Amino acid sequence: MKKKVAFHTLGCKLNYTETTTIAEQFRTNNFEIVNFNDIADVYVINSCTVTNTADKETKQIIRRAIRKNPDAFIIIAGCYSQLKSEVLRKIEGVDAILGVQEKFQIFDIIQQFDKRKSPIVKLSNLENDETFYPAATTNQDERTRGFLKIQDGCDYFCSYCTIPLARGHKRSARLEDVTDEFKILLSKGFKEIILTGVNVGEYGNSRNYDFIKLLNELIKIEGEFRIRISSIEPNLISSELIDLMKESEKICNHLHTPLQSGSDKILKLMSRKYSTEKIIDVITKATKKVQDIGIGSDIIVGFPGESEEDFLDSYKLLESLPISYLHVFTYSERENTVAAGLPNKIEQSIKKQRNNQLRLLGQIKKNTFYKSMIGKKLKVLFEQKIKDNFLEGFSSNYVRVKTPYGKNLVNTINSVDIVDLDNNICIGKILK
Repeated sequence: MKKKVAFHTLGCKLNYTETTTIAEQFRTNNFEIVNFNDIADVYVINSCTVTNTADKETKQIIRRAIRKNPDAFIIIAGCYSQLKSEVLRKIEGVDAILGVQEKFQIFDIIQQFDKRKSPIVKLSNLENDETFYPAATTNQDERTRGFLKIQDGCDYFCSYCTIPLARGHKRSARLEDVTDEFKILLSKGFKEIILTGVNVGEYGNSRNYDFIKLLNELIKIEGEFRIRISSIEPNLISSELIDLMKESEKICNHLHTPLQSGSDKILKLMSRKYSTEKIIDVITKATKKVQDIGIGSDIIVGFPGESEEDFLDSYKLLESLPISYLHVFTYSERENTVAAGLPNKIEQSIKKQRNNQLRLLGQIKKNTFYKSMIGKKLKVLFEQKIKDNFLEGFSSNYVRVKTPYGKNLVNTINSVDIVDLDNNICIGKILK
């Protein structure tokens, strides 16, 4: 009888992409993959430590797995394991603690998935580790959009962030490996490939190729597909990237960029690599050159030293920019970061108030952007059946669109006339 394994992933899209690759290793080794809520013989938790909330959630998920099956083999892998192995050692029932590199070597490290009195602990020293472990969405996901990991690690060392400590220095997949894996994803039927990593804009810059060269190679590949960039730093949105997005329909007219603040004082305290002037310049250029471009952004509120004036600077900047949606995060203090030692901490009630204000602004920006799509023609990749017999998908510029269900529309890219807006979803009419 096959042993059963269940997975739970916390954090970013990169983590989710890596989980699917790890799951495929278990499938190859004759395991049956089941839902995390089911009783399994092995539970694998791919962890995150980007915020205090992520830390707490990781521990909650561990305890849930142990309650579900006390005899199961419990593996905790990833970023939280890399940085907080001493905490995990104290949780009774944990059998293996694997770092961000070791999670790809489970079957080399563990020979028998039997309960242990003390956990196996394997963590690499990432300081000089240049190893790149590939990852990509597999068929098991039954999605129309596939994720492809092209880059890992980060050298930016923003003052609030532990990712360089958890993930190590920047490193990239070889260009030929990316193109080969890209073709494999297309052969599996994926119509949209999302390029993901910790800092994708830094792809290959330590080699003899870069992100623009990679994109140029990928759009040469034959077939009907499109490429979406998961997230890219403002200072890495080059004129070449904007021009390429304008010229090629194969690159989605959508950017997601983590601005984090609209105050130059706070950006400096955060050790970010750009100013508000750069933000305005990049977003203005992209909007003018690329038709109907969708631009999303991450923003942090409550950073140490963020005065009311600083917050209002962020609010006014975001309000003035043609941004289509916002992801708002409340500052979370992390150990071993510069920001943890900064004075002038912000009270939790003020953080919450500022978070609510920017979330409301984000809703207004999204609704305004969606309304502006009415009367326009968008190319939409339809993905799944939803309630009331409608099919749903995303346009190239990341607008959610629904249209009356048709089986032949699933996993196809269609030209759609946007005719109305219903509960923050655009209603589209298929153009024959």
